[in-house]
Amino acid sequence: MTAGQQHNVTPFKIDVPQRDLDDLDQRLRRTRFAQDFGNDDWRYGHNGDYLRRLVEYWIEEYDWRDVERRMNQLLQFKVELMGVPLHFVHVKGTGPDPMPLLLHHGWPWTFWDLRKVIGPLTDPAAHGADPADSFDVVLISLPGYGFSSPLTDPGWTWWNTADLENALMRDVLGYERYATAGGDWGGLIAQQHGHKYEQDVIGVYTHFPAQLSHYLPTHPDAPPGIAYDPVLGVPDKSEYSDDEKGWFERGKQFVEQESGYGAIQLTKPQTLAALVADSPAGQLAWITDRRYIGGLSERGAGIEAFERAWPKEDLVTTAAVYFLTNTGGTSSRYYWECRGNPWKPSHDRFPVVGAPTAVSIYAGETYKPPRTFTEKYFNLRQYRVHDEGGHLAPLEVPATFVDDVATFFRTLR
Repeated sequence: MTAGQQHNVTPFKIDVPQRDLDDLDQRLRRTRFAQDFGNDDWRYGHNGDYLRRLVEYWIEEYDWRDVERRMNQLLQFKVELMGVPLHFVHVKGTGPDPMPLLLHHGWPWTFWDLRKVIGPLTDPAAHGADPADSFDVVLISLPGYGFSSPLTDPGWTWWNTADLENALMRDVLGYERYATAGGDWGGLIAQQHGHKYEQDVIGVYTHFPAQLSHYLPTHPDAPPGIAYDPVLGVPDKSEYSDDEKGWFERGKQFVEQESGYGAIQLTKPQTLAALVADSPAGQLAWITDRRYIGGLSERGAGIEAFERAWPKEDLVTTAAVYFLTNTGGTSSRYYWECRGNPWKPSHDRFPVVGAPTAVSIYAGETYKPPRTFTEKYFNLRQYRVHDEGGHLAPLEVPATFVDDVATFFRTLR
């Protein structure tokens, strides 16, 4: 019996019942919009006029069935693992010796936000690259996100998601060792693999190189000799070089002006769940505001600039996945659990992430740690600073992401 058979892995196709789509349409048509004024610059949150435009697009132009059809072109599976009804993509590589690569999404992402990089990573020859760089790609929907639902057990965090994925890769799929990559929550998860499961991990690629004690009031993993800002709890401004000018201020701006969504999800996720479970327009606004604010200073203000990075279809698809699976609440709990079940180090060695690591800093990223921190925290083998892309780099600049990943792991084959 194979590992997969032992764990009852079953093929999965997305097929939302028509009654759920009809209900969604009716709710959208009955949306009661909030009064909005003096908010052209989004200072109070999501702009009301733009929300009306997005809802109108969702009703009149958006085609879920077409998106669903494209989603189902990816090989998807479900397995009950550690109490989670786990949804995952598993696409085998076509090269001579594909390397297993565990990819990640974050919040407010879905697995679909990684779609642009799966083909180039699994079949590089078809995209003009070296077939020797191919990967077997595995990508889960995080517990309580999208089709990894319904989640009924509390306690799921980014760090025990790494435990879940290690079991998936080794016990279910039969890979002895694997590479891993991610940003946002996925960056922390990938780094946890390189911290706790160093012997199982070929290497780590992260484009959100925050320390694993992120969101905690104390930092047992603070590298020796690195000064910390006493208020923000991140490496101090004095740690940044002239080449990193503005990086500290960007992180401070995020904490002080852009992190309200995180405060709600860290403290009252179930209250938020009551709102987004009932209103698809509310779910859309909650997600779209985060994407509008992220990278705003680099992208430039205005809807035209925003939609160059985020077409309406991407915005609505993300909201649709969360609403149709009713996971706005359980995905938000991922934040609460980060504090309610805090991360603890698996060892006290430095670097904290001992597996070979590549770090990329994208222009529009919200938090960019100084290289002085990065070199002590990670077993750093590749370091790149990009003048494009942002927090969701695999969707925004997929070619750059793929080149980073392929170049790094080529050295570890």
